[in-house]
Amino acid sequence: MHFESVPAVKSAFVTYFYLFAFLEWLFFCPARELPMPGPRRFPLPLIAAFFALYVIWGSTYLVIRIGVEYWPPLLLAGIRFVIAGTLMYAFLRWRGAPAPTWAQWKAAGIIGILLLTCGNGAVSVAEHTGVASGVAALAVATVPLFTLLCGYFWGARNTRLEWAGIVLGLIGIAMLNLGSNLQSSPLGAALLIFAAAAWAFGSVWSKHLPLPQGAMASAVEMLVGGVALLIGSAISGEHLDSMPPIEGWAALAYLTFFGSIIAFNAYMYLLKNVRPAAATSYAYVNPAVAVLLGIVFVGETIGIEEALAMAVIISAVVLIGLPQWRRAPVKASVAAPKESRVN
Repeated sequence: MHFESVPAVKSAFVTYFYLFAFLEWLFFCPARELPMPGPRRFPLPLIAAFFALYVIWGSTYLVIRIGVEYWPPLLLAGIRFVIAGTLMYAFLRWRGAPAPTWAQWKAAGIIGILLLTCGNGAVSVAEHTGVASGVAALAVATVPLFTLLCGYFWGARNTRLEWAGIVLGLIGIAMLNLGSNLQSSPLGAALLIFAAAAWAFGSVWSKHLPLPQGAMASAVEMLVGGVALLIGSAISGEHLDSMPPIEGWAALAYLTFFGSIIAFNAYMYLLKNVRPAAATSYAYVNPAVAVLLGIVFVGETIGIEEALAMAVIISAVVLIGLPQWRRAPVKASVAAPKESRVN
């Protein structure tokens, strides 16, 4: 593989790194408001948080595709999460967060292996086999479908609208597998479905385990999941033939700081300030962002089958989200739902 649009890729990285300082300043300083006409004001942190959720998380599929051009896939994911987890853990401990107990380490470790080792690791390997980043994002958008199915085995009862979304989503998955991207890479197709299922199973199971409080759970999950990815990399015989160029290091830095730290904190901010359905709306925005970025920056192509599958899967995710919009807003005392994404 070789990317012909290297100048465009470099421009994208430069643009996002300029945004990094702004977002870091925004989320770790007191909230500010953006002046707007009329009696209502729309908080600037809210705008930045949705930008991080839609654009930055949507772009990580493209950056993974660029990264695995220069890094072995499991090694890239492992380094990313070990660095991000270490930084988050150290920062939280410095801020006074209690150290997790042994039971919490075990619980978070199990979830980290399911979500990050199996979930993100499988996505990275799938893109390394040649699956387009937009198609990978679209396959991962089926996580809400698998989440509902897994929840059913824990006693959750789905509405008719949610079951309709599940059926429609399964049809979309079948249509997606008819496209040239996944037909040319059966292993990639299997890995993406496995990633979505593993992430959904881990997300549902996590609600029944004694995880650390707040962001500490994610820090421990990243640490354990990252170490497991590095072990998998060593066992599978991955190695670097040469030191990655600047594009490879930029991809690693972007995934670590933007994808794993900045975007995650933006997601946690949204969970506290908007309806859960709005916070999880990335599930049907990220695929469109990933497809657009893949076409613009690295010349990826999406066939008519994938385009139709995108419409069907996004419609299914919207159907699943509709019951959430109809419910009353979650009170601050209620625990926020866990993060649910694979990249």
